[in-house]
Amino acid sequence: MLLAHSENKEKGIPAQCYSAHVCNVISRATIAAKEAAIFSAFDGDLLQEIVRLAAEYHDLGKLDNENQEVLSGKKKAKSLPVQHTDAGTTFLLNQMGCSPGAVLIRSHHIGLPDFVEESNRSEKSVFRDDSVREHVDKSVSQLQEFHRQVVSEQPFKKAPDNKLVGNAPLFFRLALSCLVDGDHTDTAIHYGGCCVKEPPKLQAKERLAALDVYVEGLAKDKNDRSHLRSKMYRNCRDTDIDAAISSCDSPVGTGKTTAVMAHLLAQAVKRKLRRIFVILPFTNIITQSVKVYREALVLPGENPEEIVAELHHRADFQDIHTRHLTMLWSAPIVVTTAVSFFETLASNTPSTLRRLHNLPGSAVFIDESHAALPAKLLPLAWSWIKSFGGEWGCYWVLASGSLNRFWQIPEFDQSPPIVPEILNNDVRRQLSTYEVGRVTYCYKESPQSAEQLVEWTASLPGPRIVILNTVQSAAVVALACKERFGKDMVEHLSNALAPKDRERTLKNVKERLDDIKDTNWMLIATSCVEAGVNISFRTGIRELCSLVSLLQTAGRVNRHGEIPNAHVWTIRLAENGLLKAHPGVKEAAQVLKEYCEAKSAIAIDLCTDALKREIRLAGDFLNSLRTSEENMRFPRVEKEFRVISNDTRTVIVDGDLIQRLEQRKSVDWREIQNGSVQIWGYRLESMRIEEFSNYPGLYRWNYPYDEFIGHMAGILPIEKALHNSGGFIL
Repeated sequence: MLLAHSENKEKGIPAQCYSAHVCNVISRATIAAKEAAIFSAFDGDLLQEIVRLAAEYHDLGKLDNENQEVLSGKKKAKSLPVQHTDAGTTFLLNQMGCSPGAVLIRSHHIGLPDFVEESNRSEKSVFRDDSVREHVDKSVSQLQEFHRQVVSEQPFKKAPDNKLVGNAPLFFRLALSCLVDGDHTDTAIHYGGCCVKEPPKLQAKERLAALDVYVEGLAKDKNDRSHLRSKMYRNCRDTDIDAAISSCDSPVGTGKTTAVMAHLLAQAVKRKLRRIFVILPFTNIITQSVKVYREALVLPGENPEEIVAELHHRADFQDIHTRHLTMLWSAPIVVTTAVSFFETLASNTPSTLRRLHNLPGSAVFIDESHAALPAKLLPLAWSWIKSFGGEWGCYWVLASGSLNRFWQIPEFDQSPPIVPEILNNDVRRQLSTYEVGRVTYCYKESPQSAEQLVEWTASLPGPRIVILNTVQSAAVVALACKERFGKDMVEHLSNALAPKDRERTLKNVKERLDDIKDTNWMLIATSCVEAGVNISFRTGIRELCSLVSLLQTAGRVNRHGEIPNAHVWTIRLAENGLLKAHPGVKEAAQVLKEYCEAKSAIAIDLCTDALKREIRLAGDFLNSLRTSEENMRFPRVEKEFRVISNDTRTVIVDGDLIQRLEQRKSVDWREIQNGSVQIWGYRLESMRIEEFSNYPGLYRWNYPYDEFIGHMAGILPIEKALHNSGGFIL
């Protein structure tokens, strides 16, 4: 029997025959391509044909006799002796004349290639593995005959002559997504780590009706603001848009979460869309939004977790034994972060890219769109938004309480499309009246140490929110406050905490804010709370960052306009000791510093001008990234398009979960998500944090972790010791 996968004696899993695996991959990959192609403007047929060819021949090289000896157990080896993707690549290149399909086969384990580097190789080497080329060239005809005998009796046809019309880089990513998901899913099923169910349908009409009932039940208060929220909801739900991209410029506290969802569902009914994505800038906002959506949109008898998927961060695993933990965007409503979403669009890594084919035919709501990405990444993201809108049937809503119309800047688009506004002018005007005079912006020029910041903040009217640029700075200041004033004086919220602990902390913060007598305390946080979180403080303090971050911080202060004299301060930290600067905000912070020192009036009107300045500061990088994408230099794009520039890994901090993983007990991706944090790769290496032996790609935290400052409880003592001794962590 010809094999595709060897047996796992330890787990009692038999070998998988080649014909079963290939036929399963053909079925799954072509279904994925067909479902995406329904929404294609012009390249759908080509997608289906190329994916079908690549799926059939993706493992052709496993039929090589040397590989079969290893797969059957006759010979022992850690890997197959003959690189198995080269045979299928060769067959599609030379005998089928299908170079796109050959690229997919070549890429389904290692990722899409750099087309410029490939074009600079000799003609015989393009997309080939030179180390096995001679061997494969001699054996490929025989392998093709073996394949024909067990998989297909049909005569071979030449590849389609269709020429690619649309965005080529996106086409290759979508095609590889279909192939890889088919391959990974079948492999995960065979090895017992994956149970595949048909995902529920969107049923947009029924969910819109349920949302109407939910929102009507919220309208108990009959004050002016409640009346305006109801007016906004009806306006968003009933506005008919024909464009592929629209905007929603709505101030804080106006019910955007439900109003835009109503609009998306109405558009999904009209356009026959299959899925809705809600893209949020920060992880902790997700739980808040998901709670609302699950209460409002889940129909009787449904499992809320299957209807509204809550995806906090990427947890993508390439290894055969951890593939089932990957999050696949298959739910009818997907709520995830800008980091996860846009880095998937930029990805070259098969385990990450395998979810992308679920995006065509979706409505996508980018909430707080100004904060979704660093300015230098927005131009390329905008080109993807336009392509998915014009070529793959996606409908986009860009929303924010401080929306900058970046698409109107020449550096983004020389011929921008018309982006209609969902809200009519009357509703926008009425909503904007609540923003007038809500906060006053101030600037504190002298840099602050942790101790100075805590003392000064305590002198301001409370409760107070302090938002800092790095996880480490937030932990240092939170500890300084706890040591100076006691634990009741301070709450701490950052990505140093696992999602379940962030949720607990945020719940406690909201309960304290609801107690009008509990005013003398402060929340020390990172940017994870500056956008989209329904909290309102008396005073706000923001470390120098971007203008839009400052405006979003103001959205967490005097949120309902009830305080006559609320202030939001911009401060700078003394960059020494344990307080860390964030290199990713350097240009944006420089622009805001110029505004502050010039005593410019801080207002939403400055947003577009600030973005222009930031883009011009990042001009060389922007041009390089755009050129890499146009030339299909896929590894470069993935490397350069980093929302979070550091190399982060998924680290399990939950003790019970660590024990279950070590005992090889069943664990799903939701548990991984809720019991883990993302930690920089250099920290893991310097602290010698180990991977789970049976789950490559997952790491085990073996230092202190607490519910106050999370994994920084293990890092800060080391940082302090090294700082005091004059050393440093490499």
